[in-house]
Amino acid sequence: MFSFFRKKAPTPPSPALPTAVPPPTAAVPAPPQAPARQGWLDKLKAGLRKTGSGIAMVFTGTQIDDALYEELESALLMADTGVKATTHLLADLKRRVKENKTTDPAAVKGLLADAIADLLAPLQKPLVIGEHKPTVIMVAGVNGAGKTTSIGKLTRHLADGGATVLLAAADTFRAAAREQLAVWADRNTVEIITQQGGDPAAVSFDAVTAGKARGRDVVLVDTAGRLPTQLHLMEELRKIKRVVQKADASAPHEVLLVIDGNTGQNALNQVKAFDEALQLTGLIITKLDGTAKGGVLCAIAREKPVPVYFIGVGEQLEDLETFDAREFAQALLA
Repeated sequence: MFSFFRKKAPTPPSPALPTAVPPPTAAVPAPPQAPARQGWLDKLKAGLRKTGSGIAMVFTGTQIDDALYEELESALLMADTGVKATTHLLADLKRRVKENKTTDPAAVKGLLADAIADLLAPLQKPLVIGEHKPTVIMVAGVNGAGKTTSIGKLTRHLADGGATVLLAAADTFRAAAREQLAVWADRNTVEIITQQGGDPAAVSFDAVTAGKARGRDVVLVDTAGRLPTQLHLMEELRKIKRVVQKADASAPHEVLLVIDGNTGQNALNQVKAFDEALQLTGLIITKLDGTAKGGVLCAIAREKPVPVYFIGVGEQLEDLETFDAREFAQALLA
């Protein structure tokens, strides 16, 4: 079973030993993963700078008073944290300041990071592969959110973890989507099931059937991008889900929504709409590089706590990583 809390680093082969020298009895430890993760955190900090700078400026004064909390409230709302999450964070922060008898505004920033980390903690959950074979993952999202690109990155992430993947190009309305997914399949050296102008549900059914026959660990189903207000297209998503269940009664095992981190409160509305239609199991948050609206994760945590499996901060294959609540909170206020 694969649990993707961290991208697994390959263990280097042991050097050959002369036959006259017995092998050492102690196991050689695997190389630490810290440098790769640290590089990722540096990208995340840079990506969230626009969001965090306005919040961090609040703590440059000399007093902890009502004016500081009013400025912080405005900064959190400007970062699209939302009214409910902002109210929760301010109350939690005031409690922490009182309990810690904090008098330095700079120290309050650290307490805010703790409060944000605790608020986001319910969103931190691993994507587990292996309880079902294949694990069928259905991926939805609006046009432009980075859905197909995220599927390509997720394919690499799963492959790096040792899982075999089959892609289903169920976005049959847009030829470019099939071509784009085919490029990702080629880059990741995985198979793809596709039909030109075919029925999306039929493609999904064929892919799940093929995944079972070929013994694949994961079947990733790419669906057509749509707005939640396009009711006929949302109904098609429901149809895909029903047809997938005919191929495998327990599927889909994961229903993921890809959302653009730049859309702020609209992202929360998307989560609510797609969850009502499909019963989401997880989120992938993209385009957090350079966003001023990164606080929306706090709004999601407070109002619709669907787990965030992955977040992305760029276009490269390695720019998708597992979500860690404390890392995100610290990067936000770095």
